[in-house]
Amino acid sequence: MVHQLLTYALKKAKKLPLRKDTKYILFSDLHKGDNSYADDFAHNMRIYKEALHHYYKNDFTYIELGDGLELWENRKIKPIIKAHQVIFDLLKDFHEQNRLYLLYGNHDMIMMYPFMVKKFLGTVFTDLKYYESILLQAENPNHNLLLVHGHQADYMNYLFWWFHRFLVRYVWKPLQLIGINDPTSPAKNYKGLIKVEKRMKKWILKNDNQSVIFGHTHRPRFPKAIDIPMFNTGSCVHPDSIIGIEIENMQISLIKWEDDVNTQKTIKVVLEGPINLEGYW
Repeated sequence: MVHQLLTYALKKAKKLPLRKDTKYILFSDLHKGDNSYADDFAHNMRIYKEALHHYYKNDFTYIELGDGLELWENRKIKPIIKAHQVIFDLLKDFHEQNRLYLLYGNHDMIMMYPFMVKKFLGTVFTDLKYYESILLQAENPNHNLLLVHGHQADYMNYLFWWFHRFLVRYVWKPLQLIGINDPTSPAKNYKGLIKVEKRMKKWILKNDNQSVIFGHTHRPRFPKAIDIPMFNTGSCVHPDSIIGIEIENMQISLIKWEDDVNTQKTIKVVLEGPINLEGYW
């Protein structure tokens, strides 16, 4: 099942160019909510805003690898937009310059339907599209990066996302108040996380070491050039920081944005890289 889902994602992927002059910033798993106690993104909103300003001013294309919206805990979009209006305004700026690409994950899987995108976000964006996958493709078609959310390797969250949404909305969200986490989430369940990574590795090896960047597990991963080319963006709901992946000048880096306690400014820290992408092909 995982093999079929990932192979289909590769086949149907939206193709974008990968050249010396292309610049991409990849974030995943924002889980933007309504600024309530259950909104995991709220405490990092300011850091994320500063990062987005930086990437907009420096001509990066923004790619979000799914779960940008927390639509399991929240039935309506208006409270989310109201809580994070400044963020939606920034994303709109990217969109108007054709520098915004969004994937859907399991928590915003409903955005796979164009009519739902229009219903939920039509008042903010014009002709916005969501994709399941993106292929960053160099001049050599064999040199590429597949971008997915990662729930394709977690087929219970892919096929039965509607059932998990029911559980989160009506069972696990209330239990968060007393500190009980959702055991079905790979981000909060170590065994589930490892299973997802193992399935992704297995598919990569079966597909000629196809390079993949995904999110879903919230665990950052940046392989060496000699390792299996499996990257993970981390998430934007880490404690007091957001983590993502930059691609610039045909090099890839794992980066973190956080507040510097000495300067009281939001800064970018390079965690890994930059490494030439050619080393993975």
